Amino acid sequence: MVRRRKYCKFCADKIDYIDYKDVKTLSPYVPEGAKLLPRRISGVCSTHQRKLSRAIKRARQLALLPYTAG
Repeated sequence: MVRRRKYCKFCADKIDYIDYKDVKTLSPYVPEGAKLLPRRISGVCSTHQRKLSRAIKRARQLALLPYTAG
């Protein structure tokens, strides 16, 4: 079985800045358990993973995303 190679969605769309106010973009990277998806599962490159985690943490601080699942 041949696996498809994961690619960074942000690199493909040429996105440099990940906006913390854009909840629609951030929500797929925060599953039900409310933990951040790791890079090996999400397929995001290391540069964008750091920017993504920073944006998710900022969105949580402003109550745009939940800290917990409940």
